[in-house]
Amino acid sequence: MKCNYLLTVLCLWAVLIPSSDGLRRISLKRRSLDLPSISAARQARLEGRFGTSVENRHLKLGDSDEDSTVYLKNYMDAQYYGEISIGSPPQNFTVIFDTGSSNLWIPSAKCYFSIACYFHSRFKAAKSSTYTKIGKPCSIQYGSGSISGYFSQDNVQVGDVVVEDQVFIEATREGSLTFVLAKFDGIFGLGFQEISVGDAVPVWYNMVDQGLVEEKVFSFWLNRDTEAEVGGEIIFGGVDPDHYIGNHTYVPVTEKGYWQFDMGDFLIGNQSTGFCEDGCSAIVDSGTSLLTGPTTVVTQINHAIGAEGVVSTECKEIVSQYGDMIWELLVSGVKPDKVCSQLGLCFTKGSKSVSSNIEMVVDKKTTEGTLSVTENPLCTACEMAVVWMRNQLNNEQVKDKVLDYVNQLCESIPSPAGESLIDCNSISNMTDVTFTIGGKAYVLTPEQYILKMGEGETAICISGFMALDVAPPRGPLWILGDVFMGAYHTVFDYGNLQLGFAEAA
Repeated sequence: MKCNYLLTVLCLWAVLIPSSDGLRRISLKRRSLDLPSISAARQARLEGRFGTSVENRHLKLGDSDEDSTVYLKNYMDAQYYGEISIGSPPQNFTVIFDTGSSNLWIPSAKCYFSIACYFHSRFKAAKSSTYTKIGKPCSIQYGSGSISGYFSQDNVQVGDVVVEDQVFIEATREGSLTFVLAKFDGIFGLGFQEISVGDAVPVWYNMVDQGLVEEKVFSFWLNRDTEAEVGGEIIFGGVDPDHYIGNHTYVPVTEKGYWQFDMGDFLIGNQSTGFCEDGCSAIVDSGTSLLTGPTTVVTQINHAIGAEGVVSTECKEIVSQYGDMIWELLVSGVKPDKVCSQLGLCFTKGSKSVSSNIEMVVDKKTTEGTLSVTENPLCTACEMAVVWMRNQLNNEQVKDKVLDYVNQLCESIPSPAGESLIDCNSISNMTDVTFTIGGKAYVLTPEQYILKMGEGETAICISGFMALDVAPPRGPLWILGDVFMGAYHTVFDYGNLQLGFAEAA
């Protein structure tokens, strides 16, 4: 999972608060993160796939297997942290509570050869009377590097409860600069066991099985008020009505692994982008700061808000050489997913066009072998142009205006390695964007999706959207990180396999 200047970021330093209402609360506080970390995080998302290039990105969305586990994560721009304890007597560790992964890992006292371990707390097994050695080796690949170590077992304290005999990973090697610079010691995964490395039972599962929570639910409230003393709260075992306004709208989890669901159309202002009209998949990921979505949509967002992009020569070539033909094919009723193949710019495999702007390998091993498709820039540009032109055609625009609009979009394609810079003075004039979830509109205002760092003349603003393409059948895919979760209180209902969203208080 789950991609610079001064950024105020929320941070979870756990305060153990005994609760009389049966809820297990972890209070949140803040820290600051500079923009170079955001820049490095985005670059890591590009360069961290086993040292490969953009064309060979990997995304873990299938069955758990150490040899094929690659999470689309790097955590360098992660925002939320909290404290847990492991062992008897308890040893404290700062962790990311991450709904986009499923293992618990912390550095081991036996991590001798990774400099990152010397900057963080390390677990000393010999000092715990409840420790049980397992010793099975394991590793996890992330977007910006990897960790490796072995499984161990001990008691884990979360808030005011103790989870007994929890299996976790002691990391003996942390192979990334991310972990050197990180403000956290380890990761506390809150995803499903289906994506757990080594099929280890997640901590949350054991909290439920050991009767430590009253309801099979946990919830996030992330306070986006940068001036407030309280940064937010995670609650295990239920929800706090003071954290949200109105009622939650629930949608079913469509695939266990990540907290994944189906979302509908995405609107800029009141206009459909045309990309998710037939549905897209989405993941709620507390370990991701921003919002990531298909390049086709993020380009339209860039254009609408005046964000700087990169001029795509392939995109402009498609418009100049094939624009008229694309228009005529769409007007004549050719299905959008067939247009580019009829022009000879894409080839089909089965019933689907084979291309993606950034290739995502879902699993290394499938029944047919490795899923690997060579990127075709002209095919990708054609597919984006078809979506944009079809959307304008639906709005009854004339051809010349449509081609001119698509040409402008070609200049707004987000740079995969950089930020989409915004004029801070224009935020008040920007439009809202809307996610359609469960038939309900979830609006983000510019103040919510634009990240402003600094004040006055030194202020820098960047878009909270980042382009990331996941090929079918797993995609198109949105990853809704802290920008969305800050606006909408989120309930993770494990018992009923559903997600709930309500306006955050």
